[in-house]
Amino acid sequence: MNTNHYETVIILTPVLSEQQMKDAVAGFRELITGNGGELVHEENWGLTKLAYPIQKKGTGFYHLFEFKANPEFIKSFELVFRRDERILRYLTVKLDRWGVDFNQRKRNGELRTVTPQGEKVIVKKKIVLEEAML
Repeated sequence: MNTNHYETVIILTPVLSEQQMKDAVAGFRELITGNGGELVHEENWGLTKLAYPIQKKGTGFYHLFEFKANPEFIKSFELVFRRDERILRYLTVKLDRWGVDFNQRKRNGELRTVTPQGEKVIVKKKIVLEEAML
């Protein structure tokens, strides 16, 4: 069976209660595993403000699924999202080997994030270079 690595982010409507949101996510999780998929990672990003209103709503529950599945499954998976009124938006991307490696390293804590303190050091280096040119 040919499986690919996918990442799906969904935005659920904010009018759902916490329990309704958890039930919806559990249903999507079962849909993945019930159709021969393997759930690799899952993150609940919580209630977040949207960049622009969607269906006159300014916030939404964000949830991320990272999974392995058959390519034919993705069409039926997204069809469920299109028909579900609880979903404001969704996006599914196929991860290449670098994306899979990046996500794995991020989960293991091997990647550093740039801190504001680190950015100040870069700015100081630029200032030093400008002074040296004078």
